[in-house]
Amino acid sequence: MWPALQIALDLHQIKRAVVIAKEAVAGGVDWLEAGTPLIKSEGTEGIRTLRREFPGMKIVADTKTMDVGGYEVELMAKAGADVITILGLADDGTLKEGVMAARKYGAEVMLDLINVPDKVSRAKEAEAIGVSYICLHMGIDEQMKGEEPPIEILKKIVSETSLPVAVAGGITAENAGEYVEVGASIVIVGGGIIKTGNITEAAKNVKNAMSGKEVTLSLEKKYGEDELFEAFSKVSSCNVADAYHKQGVVFGLTPHIKSGERMVGRALTVQTTNGDWAKPVEAIDVAKDGDVIVIDVGGAPIAVWGELATCSAMNMGVRGVVIDGAIRDLDDIKAMGFKSFSRSVAPCAGEPKGYGGIGIEIKIGGQPVRTGDWIIGDESGLIVVPKEVAVEVANRALDVHERENRTREEIRRGSTLSKVNELAKWEPVK
Repeated sequence: MWPALQIALDLHQIKRAVVIAKEAVAGGVDWLEAGTPLIKSEGTEGIRTLRREFPGMKIVADTKTMDVGGYEVELMAKAGADVITILGLADDGTLKEGVMAARKYGAEVMLDLINVPDKVSRAKEAEAIGVSYICLHMGIDEQMKGEEPPIEILKKIVSETSLPVAVAGGITAENAGEYVEVGASIVIVGGGIIKTGNITEAAKNVKNAMSGKEVTLSLEKKYGEDELFEAFSKVSSCNVADAYHKQGVVFGLTPHIKSGERMVGRALTVQTTNGDWAKPVEAIDVAKDGDVIVIDVGGAPIAVWGELATCSAMNMGVRGVVIDGAIRDLDDIKAMGFKSFSRSVAPCAGEPKGYGGIGIEIKIGGQPVRTGDWIIGDESGLIVVPKEVAVEVANRALDVHERENRTREEIRRGSTLSKVNELAKWEPVK
């Protein structure tokens, strides 16, 4: 029976979960997991629905129980769950009560090691208590930070326990086979299947990978610090705004970008005064390939950037310019394919007096910007992402982008956006 593919139905609508589950089973999924969001949303009725729809399937209730283990295991087992998860951080008493209740009602307990400091020791303790499965789980929030998959820890757990070991967290067709090779008995995949337009094909790809076949990855990997230009180039400013909870949005600046293009790069900051183009031009001399020059002029109306500055910037590999002030020669700049944002456009430039500075913290459109922060702009707008959180925001933006693929597919099949998200059901009770 090993290795088994388990799909994590991490949605909050049971109707969508059932449709996705049916398509996933057609693709070879072995176990169905009512994900934590689904359980919190639908309760035991979600488990009952899955049991009615899939009478012969192994149903996992991912309750992530932390207390009253016996009570929660009983609830889920009576609703039709075969396996119930208890957190490794829970007290031994919680774990023991859960195991006893599982035995009483013909179910099993899976220990979830998410955020457990010593995972190997806790797995051995749980085996002695009587759990049936160990789950090595890298949480979504960990994944978004670009953490490395815990392959070495998996090897140790497999070698020091006799229980089947499940792995979860960021698993796709690209890496599923690697986990199986080092001993995983159960491969748990959520977003790698449920975020795709073709669920059946995605499930088949993972199953093929688990059997050692090479497959083409249809979803994006998680990106690290050195890959942020590639990551941000794959998403829109809207994706970033959703992922970053509307933070970093710059208001009041107009994009001068060709349709479908994006401006992505690290900020090189400049502060100057009305019409003084000395510091903006001097910044070009210290700019690095991939930089976006960001100029704070306080919204002043006389231009500090034009066609000659653009020629110079392009030679240095500058990806664009953002001006909280005025730009000129816009027709020439557009013809050159250089990306820019500005608060206004004016034909007049000032004199190079040299006031201000380069590389200092500035503000554009009310947003603070430091050299090294990430600038993402397109026709929809402009966003500043602080360098300290750029990896996480980029990965979350990609997640937003990918999740929309499934929504788009359901709309294509004849649904509507409100129906897919069951908006009426989730409106405040009046």
